[in-house]
Formats: sequence, structure tokens, C-alpha cells
Amino acid sequence: MPCLIALAAYFFPRVVLALIWLFSNYLGRAYASILWPLLGFIFMPLTTLAYAFAINSNGTVTGFYLFLVIVAALLDLGTHGVGPMSKRKQK
Repeated sequence: MPCLIALAAYFFPRVVLALIWLFSNYLGRAYASILWPLLGFIFMPLTTLAYAFAINSNGTVTGFYLFLVIVAALLDLGTHGVGPMSKRKQK
């Protein structure tokens, strides 16, 4: 079951963030205000989920949890330029 949740979070991070926000206090325990999860929902949803997981599981972002947050940030940043890059290659 945890693997299915992880796959859903990878493929549909905004849906998972919305469901977590609606049905639990998971994001509220990780973030002090609603601003950072809202910005994360818009710009970097995987990083928002990874940070919330790190804080709720470990209490800090160190070791493996830091690695997880960095990988999530790289995956999020990798998706921002995909649309314009594919349009440039077709010319």
C-alpha cells in the first residue's frame, strides 16, 4: 500500500497534496503557515510532499531525508522547462 501512495504522489502530486490538506493535518504539522504549502502546490509539489514527509517522519531534514528533498526538488525543476524545450526542437 505505501508503494501505491508513493506512485500516486509521483504521478499526481497536486492531487495528493489536495487530498492530504483536506483530510489530515499532515501539512499543518510540517509547515507553520499556509503560504509555503500553497506555493509548493503551485510551483514544486513533489518537494512540498518530500519536505512534509521528512518533518513528520524525522523532525528535521538531515541525512536520507535531505537526499529525498533534493531529489524531489530536482524532479520538480526538471519538469518546468519540458514544454518550451519540446517546441524548440520541432522547428
